[in-house]
Amino acid sequence: MANNSLAHHRPQWKTHIGFVLAAVGSAIGLGNIWRFSYLCYKNGGGAFLVPYLIALFVVGIPLMILEIGLGHKMRGSAPASFASISKRWEWLGWWQIIFVMFGIVLYYSVIISWCLSFFFLSFNLGWTQDTNTFFFQKFLMVSKGPFSIGDLRTPIVFSLLLVWLFNWVIVFNGVQKGLERANKIFMPLLFALIAVIVFWSLRLPGAKEGILLYLKPDFSRLSDVKVWMDAFSQIFFTLSLGFGIMIAYASYLPKKSSIVRDSLTISGINCLFSLFAGLGVFAVLGYMAKTTGQPINKVVTESIGLAFVAFPKAISLLPAFSKFFGALFFGSLVIAGLSSSISIIEAFTSGIVDKFHYSRKAVVSVLSIFGFVGGMIFATQSGLYWLDIVDHFLTQYGLVIAAILECFLVGWIYKASKLREHINRYSVGKLKGWWCLCIKVIAPLVLVMILASSLINEFSKPYGGYSRLAIILIGRDWLIYTLFFALLVASYPWRIEPKERMLT
Repeated sequence: MANNSLAHHRPQWKTHIGFVLAAVGSAIGLGNIWRFSYLCYKNGGGAFLVPYLIALFVVGIPLMILEIGLGHKMRGSAPASFASISKRWEWLGWWQIIFVMFGIVLYYSVIISWCLSFFFLSFNLGWTQDTNTFFFQKFLMVSKGPFSIGDLRTPIVFSLLLVWLFNWVIVFNGVQKGLERANKIFMPLLFALIAVIVFWSLRLPGAKEGILLYLKPDFSRLSDVKVWMDAFSQIFFTLSLGFGIMIAYASYLPKKSSIVRDSLTISGINCLFSLFAGLGVFAVLGYMAKTTGQPINKVVTESIGLAFVAFPKAISLLPAFSKFFGALFFGSLVIAGLSSSISIIEAFTSGIVDKFHYSRKAVVSVLSIFGFVGGMIFATQSGLYWLDIVDHFLTQYGLVIAAILECFLVGWIYKASKLREHINRYSVGKLKGWWCLCIKVIAPLVLVMILASSLINEFSKPYGGYSRLAIILIGRDWLIYTLFFALLVASYPWRIEPKERMLT
């Protein structure tokens, strides 16, 4: 009876579409709009879709099924779910959500604040003609290095405060009235905005040349191991795997849930969105190349440069409605960012509430204050350096190591076949033996290769040309401190034993 009572009192999604949109919102983030299209262009255009789709089916979807199935079975956050398997492994769940909450979301919220600032700037195209100088020297006022902290950038701090206010309001209001309601607004709005951007940009002069460069297949690139590594890395990161988010979200599902179908739907929508958004990005870059008379490969830049340097420049060159187009683009980035940041905060909130039974509203309020204050380091003049180093270590090492251990824990200790039986009992679609093979062997092997590749590069030369001291104190030690706090929190007793939540 205790199990039924706990299951009854646990929050639940009001509608099935609410869960799907929230999970899609978590997966679709800023990287879907600017990172995927660049990787596709860099790694053989349409040919890149071959390793990308293989990665989706052998790593992405199997791990998505694992996390949704585990959360549904254990009825708890990542720490509660792992503790239900073995108390010795509870720390892994805490480590995931601690370095994501007190690492990734801190700098991610600052990037959203940049997008929000540029959204305001778009109403008068306030980034000037020399967008490179404006972004790095006037907007960020980038200092000489990571240890030249400099001053806080007031415009960024103001936008950061608004971002954390949005985060707080949404997660504060709970699963149904906060997360579900927000994503029911955010996701259709995001899809509509991106559709307007794409169809508008397709009509611009030079758009065709940009899209051909984006998708023109170069199958010779498939012999390059780096292309395959990029494809598998992108699938892993873009689906929010290893964050503890999908486990928490799935714990709010009703008993009868089609886990396999939902995993396919969430993964498919995420990947199609990336591909579709890339059409708009490269159509605009094609227009920019034609207007300036430059080769298109000269106007394509990676990541942050694409969003805050190349795109503002292209927007300024539009023949009409450039301010409106700018507001659409940066508004889309803000929405994509917020839908991901609220999911990270929810994953951590779920873990704290599960273990200590504190009030959700108190937890979210304290987290939002700490999140805003903690993000200040990334809003300084050295913030770009800190962001780059912390992002590199948390995503290339923290998330990958956590996911390898997650596969080992579920695949070998708990037994993948046991979770498969649970998923098949409640799902419409039935899992076959291939899934167990992916979880126990293929996915962890691929992740170990990604980790090994990162480590080889790390030891051959310091990441980004930074000093060894900066790499150690900012990057490596961030991971070590979060691991220490994970072990500390895991040592505290549970108010209610995690296993009592499980669906049987």
